[in-house]
Amino acid sequence: MGRVVGTLQGMMGSRERCMYCLDSHGSDIEHFWPKAEFPEKMYQWPNLLLCCTECGRFKGNTFPLSHEKPLLIDPTAEEPWDYLDFDPKTGNIMARFDKTTNNKSEKGSKTVKVLQLNRREALADGYKKTFRKIKAEVERKLSETSPDAAEFKKFIGDIDEHGLIGWGFIGVGREQSPFSDLRKRHPKFWEEIHSWLSQA
Repeated sequence: MGRVVGTLQGMMGSRERCMYCLDSHGSDIEHFWPKAEFPEKMYQWPNLLLCCTECGRFKGNTFPLSHEKPLLIDPTAEEPWDYLDFDPKTGNIMARFDKTTNNKSEKGSKTVKVLQLNRREALADGYKKTFRKIKAEVERKLSETSPDAAEFKKFIGDIDEHGLIGWGFIGVGREQSPFSDLRKRHPKFWEEIHSWLSQA
């Protein structure tokens, strides 16, 4: 199992972050489909995630389903910001409001509840610090005449410890300042970054 952990840690870059919260160090193998209930998936590679101790403890064998499909976000196969939102003031992660159903995303709500993403103070502090750095860089790009997308990608790759750039360019954050201002002022730059993130 040591090789599996090492491979998963390598996939998460030098910081080896948990695939659920992207905040804590990922040290454990997590079975997305719990092995107790779904032993046939125990050794399937797509079912293995790198997880921190806290997320693993919260999730345990909890695995809500709807029509035999998971109601937890699979971070290896889905874009989390399609279901989640971020509050820059509190640093909390919450379910994204779905305008088509006029309600909060069910998958987002279940994921937040199971992993307690809106009730972890240290996690919220980490998200807020990362957001401040990203916001400052986006505002710097706003002031430039011709912002360099390659430079931005490298800088963001170095500072975005929580995957928040996706919230700003793919998620609900794209509708808020300074991300919405950047889209209006530098549409070509915006589109390049958006495409880069969409393909990641």
